[in-house]
Amino acid sequence: MKVLITGSNGFVGKNLLVRLREMNIIYDTYTRTSTAEELVGKVIKADFIIHLAGVNRPDNEVEFKEVNTGLTERIAMILSDNDLKTPIVYSSSIQAASDNPYGNSKRLGEKALNKLSESNGNLVLNYRLPNVFGKWCKPNYNSVVATFCYNIINDLPIKINNPDASINLVYIDDVVSEFVRVIKCVENEEAINTDYSVKPYYQISVGDLAEQLSRFKESKLSHVIERVGTDLTRALYSTYISYFKPEEFNYGLKKHEDPRGVFVEMLKTKDSGQFSYFSAHPGITRGGHYHHSKNEKFLVIKGTARFGFRHIITNEYYELITDGITPQIVETVPGWSHDVTNIGTDEMFVMLWANEMFDQNNPDTINFKV
Repeated sequence: MKVLITGSNGFVGKNLLVRLREMNIIYDTYTRTSTAEELVGKVIKADFIIHLAGVNRPDNEVEFKEVNTGLTERIAMILSDNDLKTPIVYSSSIQAASDNPYGNSKRLGEKALNKLSESNGNLVLNYRLPNVFGKWCKPNYNSVVATFCYNIINDLPIKINNPDASINLVYIDDVVSEFVRVIKCVENEEAINTDYSVKPYYQISVGDLAEQLSRFKESKLSHVIERVGTDLTRALYSTYISYFKPEEFNYGLKKHEDPRGVFVEMLKTKDSGQFSYFSAHPGITRGGHYHHSKNEKFLVIKGTARFGFRHIITNEYYELITDGITPQIVETVPGWSHDVTNIGTDEMFVMLWANEMFDQNNPDTINFKV
């Protein structure tokens, strides 16, 4: 199957082409530099069309009709004139329900394709997309997410007229996944089962969006990461960091060093603890304390370690040895003191996760010799 992508050098198009390459799906492209004759040839040879080409901020409003409506009508005419039943996905907009030049042009594009479906039998899928955000979206153009990300990273002001105004959003990866899904359904002759929407669908106020993106910036200094593992926060964070310049790909951490070795805190989370690492020279023992509630997980990544544990009430003692060759997690347990000794001949390095951030005022770390 060959898929024709119009508007392939745009934001959505770039992301879609990457996914098609990953899946070894054959594709052709149509861009603004393509000729009318090339459009005819490309449409005729296509087995599926993803029609993304369009304008939303032209220099002259007449471009709305010429591109959003006119190009769509030409594609429909080519298919009709050649009696081609090629399925087509149309990237429309929720603005198509509004009475404005952009929305009107998108609605007329939908109308042209619906007419094609009725007269020629083509499968037409009109997706009225809300604001799409994600990597490679052009800032200061038509995406408030892209603009806010770019400006905040570069210490530029952001303009908020109404912080309570709600924004409807879909993430670029979800848009691409939906389009690929329908391509595969057609290729495999499976039911598409779509309501012409992309899920998940997010809503956030302009003020909350700005605050969340600003917290991402602050986290680089505090090393306290936001809850970036799921849903909208995950998608916004991935989008935010995509606007880093290469020289911003790295940043320093504070290293605490003494005769025993080094200790470095890498990352702190709001509700899932913190990550760090430490080293110990041969013969050095670190630790020698217990916790009432805190849990720590150790992973020796280089060297050989002896862990000693003693119950602070019963005086029961337990010892174990682990090294960087055989990965093994060593747990600390409340009410048991613990220490770790480098019993090897080289410097030892150990990764450490604690289930809570260190609180200087309430450290829950009481000295106790094993």
